[in-house]
Amino acid sequence: MNNISSEIVEKWLTGWALSRELPLPVKFKSGFKVDVGYENQKTRYVFCELNDDFVRLSKSIDEPWIFLKVCASIDTVRNIVPEKWEIRPQGYMMHCFQQMNIPEISLPDDYKLEFDHYNSTYVARIISPNKEPVSVGRVILVDNLAIYDRILTEENYRRKGLATMVMKELEKIALSKGVFRNFLVATEQGKELYKAIGWKVDSYYTSLVIPKRNPLIHNE
Repeated sequence: MNNISSEIVEKWLTGWALSRELPLPVKFKSGFKVDVGYENQKTRYVFCELNDDFVRLSKSIDEPWIFLKVCASIDTVRNIVPEKWEIRPQGYMMHCFQQMNIPEISLPDDYKLEFDHYNSTYVARIISPNKEPVSVGRVILVDNLAIYDRILTEENYRRKGLATMVMKELEKIALSKGVFRNFLVATEQGKELYKAIGWKVDSYYTSLVIPKRNPLIHNE
């Protein structure tokens, strides 16, 4: 796997924040910081590599719901950080710097596409015959990079090609703006979908958090 540049990570994190209408990332030592402000995610720190800054930060934080994220594998991270951290499932940073390998496909009968737009974020939704949103995704344009985010399909509507169609529609939007360099962070399951349409894995992406524990249980 390749090393991810600080420039790419900053653009991706900027897209992540814009998609959620959050404050933009700021530099924090050799990484970046976003003040998220959610109850179950107060702050996130993102590092391009597992280095001394990351390790020192992992030892200094005791507050729950602060996330540390790094371009490294779970196995590598687990051996370095204190045991107080809970490691989330493995993620992957991926890119596609050419047109995606998606054939022209049609929506099933009685389904329809809807689009929305705010700041530099474009949203595509597929609406089912009973008028419910069943698949959705976002693309955020940050300079010359298209950031794909929150590509989701309701469980009962999976394996129908809906997420692939959402990706196709989002790509059309990016291409119409002259942007053909694409980037995202995928789950283990999502990685296979993206690889099938031409994406490549750049790096592992590992997330850690100290969850809020029941003090009665914690003290036993």
